[in-house]
Amino acid sequence: MERQNAVTVKGKPLTLIGEEIKLGTKAPGFTVLDNELAEVSLDKFAGKIKLIASAPSLDTPVCDLEIKRFNDEASKLSKDLVIIFISMDLPFAQKRFCHDNDIKKVKTFSDHRDADFGSKYGVLIKELRLLARAIFILDKNNIARYVEYVPELSSHPNYEAALSALKKVIA
Repeated sequence: MERQNAVTVKGKPLTLIGEEIKLGTKAPGFTVLDNELAEVSLDKFAGKIKLIASAPSLDTPVCDLEIKRFNDEASKLSKDLVIIFISMDLPFAQKRFCHDNDIKKVKTFSDHRDADFGSKYGVLIKELRLLARAIFILDKNNIARYVEYVPELSSHPNYEAALSALKKVIA
């Protein structure tokens, strides 16, 4: 499924592949690569609350600030929370970024090989083969409790709304 004009980059419309995740629905499983090139699926985080952020690349100013903010703020909320950041960056680049920026609480994963996450969560950008910026908060049963598709790639997500929703899921 293609969603034309779903997001923009500097005002230019782009097409997203895949259906949107709807609030209150069970989120689909996916497989991505960790920083050591091992496959990791959503099942690895069973029984955890998940904040999943997708982004075009860690090496852009907005993504850089986003991952640091979630590393600093969200990671303090609960030991039952896992923060997952997914992009099309190669695992080697993600590992370097986390090392260079002291990112220890956020888990980074690459969708570059199969775009499995991107197509299942409706964030795969057809024209660029990058992931759109989005936030998904899944409860321990993988039910979507917060969903935000950021309409402009160069814009930040609504951190306050995401963190507020996350606190409600944790409570």
